[in-house]
Amino acid sequence: MPTYLALHYWAGAGREFDLLAPLLPPGSRLLAPDLPGFGAQAAPAGFDYSVRAYTDWLAHYIAENQLADYQIIGHSMSGKFALALAARRPAGLRGLVLLSPSPPSPEPISDADRAASLAAYGQPAEAEKTVDKITGLPLPPGWREHVVDDNLRTSQAAWDAWLEHGSREDISALMPQVQVPCRLLVGEHDHAIPLAAQRRQTLPLLPPGSPLVVMPGAGHLLPLEDPIMVAKECVG
Repeated sequence: MPTYLALHYWAGAGREFDLLAPLLPPGSRLLAPDLPGFGAQAAPAGFDYSVRAYTDWLAHYIAENQLADYQIIGHSMSGKFALALAARRPAGLRGLVLLSPSPPSPEPISDADRAASLAAYGQPAEAEKTVDKITGLPLPPGWREHVVDDNLRTSQAAWDAWLEHGSREDISALMPQVQVPCRLLVGEHDHAIPLAAQRRQTLPLLPPGSPLVVMPGAGHLLPLEDPIMVAKECVG
């Protein structure tokens, strides 16, 4: 039975993969946890929100759920976590599907945009603006409200830590240890982490021959904007 471990974007939650689950092969198992500080998942005591801390949390989650043969779908922020985990060469990991991932090197965020994002925490109007900014295709009915709600449910500690530290982390030195097949999917009109940045910062560090798939018309929220194409690439 194919198992997919799906990891959500920054200021999101695991439910972003709800539309993907019924599109996967019959009998597939999709696990989409909220990561610490996001959705309904509180951070453990002493959690420092670093890439290493999230990678350790995922390793524990995988062991707890006894995953022995699985793929990881890593979206945006979690793409960096997925790569860091793959570099540890965990038993049973068969491949990565990277959806608009945070690059191994520091994310291309300007100081002005970083400051604006920090100031936007907890503000409904700003959350609404973010949805418009990061999507290229219309969201299905009801999902705009879910995206805004997940933005507002994010803890301030997780919000600030990613902007100030996690997005700046450089795990490029780990990339030669990633030896499972990788697929890179990027929205044609992604303004959060543009296609050019993925070509420059991510693709060259993936295993040789890793395909780059450009999703027509899409922005950053690929599992919600075009779940059919995402599902196709996950099984392809």
